[in-house]
Amino acid sequence: MDEKGEAGPAHEAGDDARGGGLASLLTLVLLVALFALTVRTFAFSLFTIPSESMMPRLMPGDTIAAKKWPYGYSSNSLPFDLPLIPGRWFAHQPQRGDIVIFKHPVDHTDYVKRVIGLPGDEVELRGGYVILNGQTLSQSATDDAIVPVTPNNPCGWGGREEARPAGGADCHYTRNREYLPSGVSYEVIDYGATGQDDWGPRTVPAGTMFLLGDNRDNSMDSRFPAVPGGGIGFVSQDKLVGQAGSILWSTDGSARWLDPESWFEALRDERTGQAL
Repeated sequence: MDEKGEAGPAHEAGDDARGGGLASLLTLVLLVALFALTVRTFAFSLFTIPSESMMPRLMPGDTIAAKKWPYGYSSNSLPFDLPLIPGRWFAHQPQRGDIVIFKHPVDHTDYVKRVIGLPGDEVELRGGYVILNGQTLSQSATDDAIVPVTPNNPCGWGGREEARPAGGADCHYTRNREYLPSGVSYEVIDYGATGQDDWGPRTVPAGTMFLLGDNRDNSMDSRFPAVPGGGIGFVSQDKLVGQAGSILWSTDGSARWLDPESWFEALRDERTGQAL
């Protein structure tokens, strides 16, 4: 019997099977990658909040999903900001009160703020109150914002730290609810009298937005000139990335890389899944 002759076809069949399996796996990987890239480009992106500027609604350690479609698409919507889209396609202007993610006008890092003024609006601040087109935005006092003191969220200079009987501490901030003429409202934090409580009046230029942080006395926003790592000035709507959709998960900064159990202990369950 010619064993060598019989073994040849069997060997070739095995190679073909392995080659076909590898090709199928590579095809699956490419399809998954293409699907992820499509979602990342046209549907959602994830952003982690790094600072206290949008407290009390957003806190450091929140990871949020940004919806891409509400404002249209530009190169800022693409992964790695690839310059493949000229201008902005399917452009829509945001609404006053929207929480938006955008690229910093100078250093192109991701920022998140709230839209207060749109093109043609006259915006002014006096004594911490926003005056929009001559109308002072009313504020009503609410209970203090009580924020647990955590590694990524220490008590700010405008807060009052209070120890808990069972251990740990909370930071109490004076909180008000601000109302836009449209009826949209949101909570803001006030640290007291600061230099940025008075600004303007100025008219929002065409194609731009006037943006503020909800933590009014701890936010580098449109009240400050655009500089790397700092203020943003009036922001071009072409810099928009998306609209904040929901908090996917939130961590308090106590997790340790080499301790998987601490990853779960650091989760803020009460914030996970909140719509914005």
